[in-house]
Amino acid sequence: MESFLEQWLFDPTVGKIVAALVSILIVAVIVRFFHRSVARRIKHPDTRYRVRKLITFVGYLVGILLITIVFSDQLGHLTVAFGVAGAGVAFALQEVIASLAGWVAISLGHFYHIGDRVQLGGIMGDAIDIGVLRTTLMECGEWVNSDLYNGRIVRVANSFVFKEPVFNYSADFPFLWDEITVPVKYGSDHQLAKEILQRVVDAVAGDYAAYARAAWKGVVEKYRVEDEQVEPMVTVMANDNWIEFTARYVVDYKRRRITKDQIFTRILEEFDKTAGRVAIASTTIQIVGMPAFDVTLGANREGPAS
Repeated sequence: MESFLEQWLFDPTVGKIVAALVSILIVAVIVRFFHRSVARRIKHPDTRYRVRKLITFVGYLVGILLITIVFSDQLGHLTVAFGVAGAGVAFALQEVIASLAGWVAISLGHFYHIGDRVQLGGIMGDAIDIGVLRTTLMECGEWVNSDLYNGRIVRVANSFVFKEPVFNYSADFPFLWDEITVPVKYGSDHQLAKEILQRVVDAVAGDYAAYARAAWKGVVEKYRVEDEQVEPMVTVMANDNWIEFTARYVVDYKRRRITKDQIFTRILEEFDKTAGRVAIASTTIQIVGMPAFDVTLGANREGPAS
């Protein structure tokens, strides 16, 4: 028993395994120490997140390097076995490898960053974490109207960047064009209605125009895209039921719903002040007339008896 214990304790392979475990433990302690230091010293959340991710990544690299150094004299004997096993693993884990490649593409191609609002795999939300295999989103929409959070945290495989379009709401141009449509009754003062709408959208969304103009200028310089009006505008169109006014404006991608609420509230208040000169239209059904029906009921006659 003692000889077996001595042989086990002085086995070189056992010693290397112990050395590898101790090295990994030391690296884990150092990484944890730096994580706590970063949390105390760096107050900006985005910078703190990126530094913590960098420390974790460096810790993984150092751990792999130490294990390679410890077992360096035995790696040559395992080359053939690793080659055969690697082919099988590559086939079985092709989705994992695609996700890893997606992470590299996201990091180098700047598809999106932490805090961006994106749509991946048909799911829209804010990117709150970008891992090696998955991107974590705080989901928006679904049973909640507009672009508000619904409370679900969704993890999407990074491989989706190769399979489906990646929609980024806040990359080079962190604004969205939005529109509201207001139906106005025929007979209303359409000139006054247009002036009211233009005045309201200028007051509520006009401040975004200056910032959007600078951001859009950068987009025009970077991409092959035509220049576009970012100042609020109102257009009018007549249909069979009412005069339809459409207000188009630029808004921050996270304030679309609240801005629309402010605009509609101001419009209703301003229309009420016109004392009936401008009125909101609604769908109505009017019966113009019906033709007269002349119905004659004759006597019921009995046929001749046979």
